[in-house]
Amino acid sequence: MVSPIAFSLGGINVHWYGIIIAAAILIGVWLAMRETKRRGMDPDMIIDLCLLAVPLAVIGARLYYVIFFVPQPGQINPFAADPLSILYIWDGGLAIYGAVIGGLIAVLIFCRWRKLRTGTFVDFLDILAPSLILGQAMGRWGNFFNQEAYGYMVTDPAMQWFPFAVFIQRENAWHLATFFYESLWCFVVFGFLLWYQKRQRTRGNVILWYFFLYGIERAFVEGLRTDSLWLIPDAVRVSQALSLVLALAAGALLWYNNRRKKPLEQAPPE
Repeated sequence: MVSPIAFSLGGINVHWYGIIIAAAILIGVWLAMRETKRRGMDPDMIIDLCLLAVPLAVIGARLYYVIFFVPQPGQINPFAADPLSILYIWDGGLAIYGAVIGGLIAVLIFCRWRKLRTGTFVDFLDILAPSLILGQAMGRWGNFFNQEAYGYMVTDPAMQWFPFAVFIQRENAWHLATFFYESLWCFVVFGFLLWYQKRQRTRGNVILWYFFLYGIERAFVEGLRTDSLWLIPDAVRVSQALSLVLALAAGALLWYNNRRKKPLEQAPPE
């Protein structure tokens, strides 16, 4: 049986999800600092930025989930019945797009606060894009231990094998392992972004490739999941619609940037 708890320390349960996310943040910070230094910028700014970005990302992830949460027919919205439960993030309920929005706000605030030159905001997004997608790739394995973010039931015994499907103990049934599909794709995108980052010629293209490639994948995989947040109940999924919009917008901007062929200007040391 899969346990979400890695170990207990002084009576406190330490969850695999938390360990994985903490490791992803540390690796992501290291990668971002290395890239910042390569671009001639102060790598210590990444530490300062993360002190703001991490809490805002958590807040954004929670608010996104709460805002778009739709209870089952006949059920009461738990957040309306007990507003204090909005703070109970340990009970689950975080959305990656909310985290991305919170992170974007954090980068904007940081650039304004430090009075950084025009264009540094986009530079930071390009620097952080590989770390972001790596965090998503690793974080999906937290879903494995929590037995969440899975897809429709798999009833054909011939298809009941991992990683195509995953056995969910509380339902005593096999389901599509959608968390694995997304993790695998995110690792592939991470490798591409890391490779492309060194060959970038136009400011903003790294983060645009992130939105384009992740948006395509999420639009497809979201349609297979059973725990989606709905924009229009049983008709339009929030993350699926947003993914399509982001993928189309990012694709159009990539096409425009490539036609413009404006060279990338390296940021001076801060």
